[in-house]
Amino acid sequence: MKLVSRRTVLTALFGAAVAAAAPTFAADNWPSKPITLVVPFAPGGTTDILGRIVAQKLGEELHQTVLVDNRPGAGGTIGAASVVRSPADGYTLFLATVAHTMAPGIYKKLPYDFKKDMDPLGLVALTPNVLLVNPSVPVNSVSELIAYIKANPGKVNYGSAGTGSTEHLSGALFRSMTGTDITHVPYKGGAPMMTDLVGGQIQMAIETSPSAAPHVRGGRVKALAVTTKTRSGAYPGVPTMDEAGVKGYEVTTWFALMAPHGTPKAIEQRLSTELGKVLKQPDVLKHFEEQGVTAGNMTPAQLSSFIQSETAKWTKVAKESDATVD
Repeated sequence: MKLVSRRTVLTALFGAAVAAAAPTFAADNWPSKPITLVVPFAPGGTTDILGRIVAQKLGEELHQTVLVDNRPGAGGTIGAASVVRSPADGYTLFLATVAHTMAPGIYKKLPYDFKKDMDPLGLVALTPNVLLVNPSVPVNSVSELIAYIKANPGKVNYGSAGTGSTEHLSGALFRSMTGTDITHVPYKGGAPMMTDLVGGQIQMAIETSPSAAPHVRGGRVKALAVTTKTRSGAYPGVPTMDEAGVKGYEVTTWFALMAPHGTPKAIEQRLSTELGKVLKQPDVLKHFEEQGVTAGNMTPAQLSSFIQSETAKWTKVAKESDATVD
């Protein structure tokens, strides 16, 4: 029998103790440097608008700078992949959207597993999408739009923040449920898409509320319907899609704070707690209300279950609407 020296045993025990204690020390000292919040869409869109609110307010609660890093492309999947590759140390966070539960049904292969590679920290917000048209389109209701598209098959383009984004699937669902022939035009974010909608390069979009609201108020686009079950206070007089005749149509866009899987639990718990405080601040709630946004209120466990159900829902929609891509 081979004898092991006392020094070898002590060295091994010390190494194990240090390794076990490392996450605790990291959590105790966190945050000791700026945190990066990756926003997977271009500046100026809804995800970016909400991301900057969260970054500022979360930074105030944590007494540390939270920097926004826009990484647009491929319907939010490029940003997600970059976060999954980042160290799970609490210094890289992610603002996920409903698009990340749509992507598994859209893309045949993704460089990550959203449910396994990301840890949910809290639901930030929910908002309706809004069916918009450029004022040059001679319609004032959803029924008129459907009739116009059917009279001009293949000539109406709808924009999105990218393949696999909420705008993409919202349009695909509209096309499927109304039997219309509309063409998808993907962008790298909601802001550049809205620029082209206002400019008339595309004719319609089903965009998230905060990005759409200033353009609707300014008369630069027309709002024909909201996509939630109930009407939105941000759009007085605008019916729901169901009320407008597309029975059963419902889309709610949501945004959630996530961290790379394996982030120390103590850090995740603190982030979840501080986010909860942010979402109760009166100025945040006032700004959300003006944008047609509802603050989130889910525990990480509830958010995890919600993400699973949303993934199943949108995978089915993608298949039924033939919205998949290579």
